[in-house]
Amino acid sequence: MATRSALINVMVRAAEKAGRALVRDFGEVEQLQVSRKGPSDFVSNADMKAEKTLREELQKARPDFGFLLEEAGASKGKDDTTRWIVDPLDGTTNFLHGLPHWAISIALEKNGEIVAGVVYEPVHDEMFWAEKGGGAFLNHQRLRVSERRRLEDSLVATGIPFKGRPGHKKFLAEAEAIMTEVAGLRRWGAASLDLAYVAAGRYDGYWERGLSPWDTAAGVILVTEAGGFVGEIGGGRDPVHGGTILATNTHLNMPLAKLLRSVERKQAAPAPAPTPAPQAPKAG
Repeated sequence: MATRSALINVMVRAAEKAGRALVRDFGEVEQLQVSRKGPSDFVSNADMKAEKTLREELQKARPDFGFLLEEAGASKGKDDTTRWIVDPLDGTTNFLHGLPHWAISIALEKNGEIVAGVVYEPVHDEMFWAEKGGGAFLNHQRLRVSERRRLEDSLVATGIPFKGRPGHKKFLAEAEAIMTEVAGLRRWGAASLDLAYVAAGRYDGYWERGLSPWDTAAGVILVTEAGGFVGEIGGGRDPVHGGTILATNTHLNMPLAKLLRSVERKQAAPAPAPTPAPQAPKAG
């Protein structure tokens, strides 16, 4: 049985406490769906309450650390080298519609490097956790990325730009390029769980654009500690802050990256000049 460090225990307890309240609130969503006003305000309040709980619990245990929170933004602690990166409710739209696929994400960043992460899916009580050099786990079971080597056998996840976000045209081109090569494509709407599922071998790869650090920070260390590869889509090595992410097992990184970069090259290429219309011969 895996032994959690004191640091991981702090993160786990905070996630479990916030998760209990979110599960209670989630139980109310079905009833709110039929109201004229709808559940949007209710879910926003649930999100804010969860963030408050997480901040209080983490600050109580490690009072000198700073924070980067989805709702409240960044705040420095006495120890300006270390901060928590927190998403209190990843998969808000799923929560809003009564879909049981959402999570709490907590990561610890030290000197710009993610050193620990927890992704907690409360509905099914799945606690994914990892610490630098210590491996990745689901509850007390060790995680390893999948061993699939061929794209045609692989299940790949992604995220679709939602209303108001740019990038729909590029996403459609990327999805078309990848769908023709893989066994299946999934879009479940919670980046932290997509990454946790890559770490667990449930997905063989995952890519997405337009992300924030709280979407990916905990998931990145889960994948790397489970033996996988995580980088930016264009080849950069800072997926937490770079805004794009490609996470895979060790065999599929190059073929998936090649497909995604081929789309980028095609879209960046200048459009061919129009062929001039033939001129009618002059009379006379």
